Amino acid sequence: MPIVLAPVNAALKIVKIVADDKTKKHLENLGVTMGGEITVLSSSGGAVVVKVKDGRIALDTMLSKKIFVA
Repeated sequence: MPIVLAPVNAALKIVKIVADDKTKKHLENLGVTMGGEITVLSSSGGAVVVKVKDGRIALDTMLSKKIFVA
C-alpha cells in the first residue's frame, strides 16, 4: 500500500519506490531505502511525516504516493 494510506505509529517496511533515479537517490541520502524500516508519525491531506532511523522527514502528496510499504 502507498505510505499515504499506512496506519499511524506502526513500524512498516519499504517494499517499493516508484520514482525516477534522481528522486530515488535523494531518498537514499535521506535514509529512505528499499527494505528499510519507516514509521508514519502523522498524515493529513496526503502529506506525511515519517520517522526514519533517528530523524523525521516530511513527504508531500506526490512523493508519498510513490513509496509503497508493507
